[in-house]
Order: sequence, then structure tokens, then C-alpha cells
Amino acid sequence: MGIKRQSWKDDKNNRATETTSGLNRRQFLRRIGVSAGTAVLASQGMSQALAASPIESGHSTQLTKDDLPTSLLDDSSSSQTSQELLTQTGCITAMIETRLFASSNVGGSDERNQLALDRVACAGFKVENPAITNRQYLRFAGTDSQRASDFQNLATGAIAAPKLLLGVRGGYGAMRILPMVDWATLGRIMKERGTILAGFSDVTAIQCALLAKGSMSSLAAPMLYSEFGKTAPDKVSCQQFVEALTNPNLTISIQDASLTSQQLPVILTKGEPKPLTGTIWGGNLSVVSALAGSEYLPRIDGGIVFLEDVGEQAYRIERMLYDLYLAGVFKGQQAIVFGALSGTGEDSYDKRYDVATVIRQLHELTGLPIYSGMPFGHIGKKYSFPLGATCQLIPNTDGGYQLSFNDYPTIKADAIQVEGLWQTA
Repeated sequence: MGIKRQSWKDDKNNRATETTSGLNRRQFLRRIGVSAGTAVLASQGMSQALAASPIESGHSTQLTKDDLPTSLLDDSSSSQTSQELLTQTGCITAMIETRLFASSNVGGSDERNQLALDRVACAGFKVENPAITNRQYLRFAGTDSQRASDFQNLATGAIAAPKLLLGVRGGYGAMRILPMVDWATLGRIMKERGTILAGFSDVTAIQCALLAKGSMSSLAAPMLYSEFGKTAPDKVSCQQFVEALTNPNLTISIQDASLTSQQLPVILTKGEPKPLTGTIWGGNLSVVSALAGSEYLPRIDGGIVFLEDVGEQAYRIERMLYDLYLAGVFKGQQAIVFGALSGTGEDSYDKRYDVATVIRQLHELTGLPIYSGMPFGHIGKKYSFPLGATCQLIPNTDGGYQLSFNDYPTIKADAIQVEGLWQTA
């Protein structure tokens, strides 16, 4: 199997004057078309390269909203060929038509982008536009027009819709391009093709617009740079990403609320919890609240609202929830499901004013049952799931609950080799 390599580019800040003789081994390998990840694995072996990562520790790893890069792989030498590595890592032929979209921050590392591209190709995803990872304008992954074109070219038919639209990373910037895309037409085309759009964090703006204007579902899921470019991607996140891509009847069970708050019950309700069925929608709280009052926030009758966030103190979380409450967003909804609210910290005025206090206040305001602890957000061990799909929420007899999803596009399981997502070629 051959994997397309991106051409080596000079870094304008510190490589413009380098000559071939002055390149270190990593730079030389990139110039001749061999990725840094390949060089590391060739010299260290897969197990050593994965063991060197600070990410895979057996605990959930918090990320910032910008999904800052982890440490890069070390330089090393190689005596093995790429083909030998392909055989060792068990890559399969990439057949799943995949396009990247970069709606927010630029990726900060060429090596990390290349490593991620190698991994998704190894897993079976044929990326048609890898050069998108090289775009940059200010802090963004391209100008507003360039980032909007990732979607608008599909809506106009200039580019055929792929099976998977995979986000590169989050951060900020997606809101700037919302008026520049024909979401209604894009949603129709994606439905016809069965296209899956995957991402989270700032990509919530894209997912909300697609659902509000195009009535199309998407996948809350890890992204290229922020997960698959890590030194050692979280295996649970990778496995659950593939599970959500391939299982048309996905089910997730939750037994504790600790990812939301250790001071909360799993289910907060005024009466006996009852089974609910509705469209699940939402995403990152900061982004959802910023869309309040706009045409890009979905209006779902009888919906189930999902919310997660990172790095926000309790009073900021409450302020954003009040934004939604005062805008009438929670009216007509059946329940609120909270994912991870990580890195919240303590309130400097009163440590008793915490996330649990905020969510109990929301419960009193809305009267809605609140379900906590959904394993998704800016954490390790994410459980991907469809947004905009039909969700059945069923309380368990032991105090937990189960989310079951249907009516969303999937990919054939035999087209994906999940182990490729944490290996490289």
C-alpha cells in the first residue's frame, strides 16, 4: 500500500536559509518524503515510541480548548523501509473517501499533522486533501474564504461529497464562516451521499449550523491533529470513534457523574426518571451559548440537549447556561445531558460555589431532568456519538442510564483497521 506524502516546506521563521548540508536527520527525511513519525518508529520500534508518550497514562487527559500539541517525537535514525513498517503496523489499503476541513485554529506542528495523516491512512481513510493542514492566516487554518470553501465547494458540487468529513482541530474561528456556507444544500447533499462530519469543540458551530439549516446529523468525535497526531493517541477514544462510525445502533452506558461533577447524582430529577426519546443536539457550551439568538442554533422540539466544556470556572458556566435559559433554548426540551466539565477550578469568592451548585440551579430553573457523566468532551477516553440523531435515554435500575442512537449514516466496519489510528506508517 502506498501513502501519499506531503512535500517538504521551509518554515519561514527559521528554515529559510538552511542548506541541504545543514539539515538534521528529521529535516532531511521530510525533504525526501519520509515522515518524522516513520523515522521514529523505524529506529525505536512501535512499542518504544508509544511508551515514550506522556499521554497514555491510564487516566483521562485534559486538553485546552485549543487542543495544544503534546511533545514531539524525538529525532532518530532508520534502517528499515516504509514498506517494512507498513507490514509491521498492519495497515490496510485506504478506501474510505475522506476530506479534511479546517474551520478553526491552525495546527502548530507539521510533524504532528503528518503523523496524523499517516495514521488515518493506515486505518483505511483515503484523505483527498492533505495539503489543507498547511494553510494558515493569522491564528486560523486559512482565511475565512478558504475555510468556508471546505464546505461550500461541496454544497455547489464543485467537489464531490466524501464519505467522511474529518475536522483537523478546534480552537476558535468556525463562527466567522457560518454566513458564507449554504448549509441547507450541503445538508441535502450529505444526506444523499451518507456523509459523516466528525469533530467537536469549536466545530460545534459547524455541527449546529448543519443541523439547524440543513437538518443533517454529525458525529461528536476526536479530530485529526488534536487526537490522531498525538505521540500516543488514546486507544479508547480511537476504538469508540470507529464504533460510532460503524455501528448503526450505538449504545453508551453511564454509571457515575464524576466527569461532570463528583458532587452530583448521575440523574437529577424531581420525580421518577422515565425513558425519553428525542433528537440529541448541542456540543461545546461556550459555542452553543454564543449562537443563542442566531439562525444557526437548532430549534428542536422535544430535544435532548448535550453540553460539555473545559477550563471555565463555575460562575462562567452558569452565565452561559443563563444565556441559553433567558433565550428560551431549554423550552420544549425533554432533558439536558452533561458531558465532561473539565478544568473548572475553584471560585475565588466562595469554594462552595461549584459546578454541582450551578447544575442544581439549572435544574430548578428549567424543571428538566439532568443526566451527568457522559464520557465526552476535552478529555481522554472519549465516547463518540451522533448529534442530530434520534436518541433514546433509558434510566437503569441501579441509578445509571443508557443512551441509544439510531437514524444516522455509518461506514462498513471491514473498511477500517482501528489499530492504525494509534500506529503510524
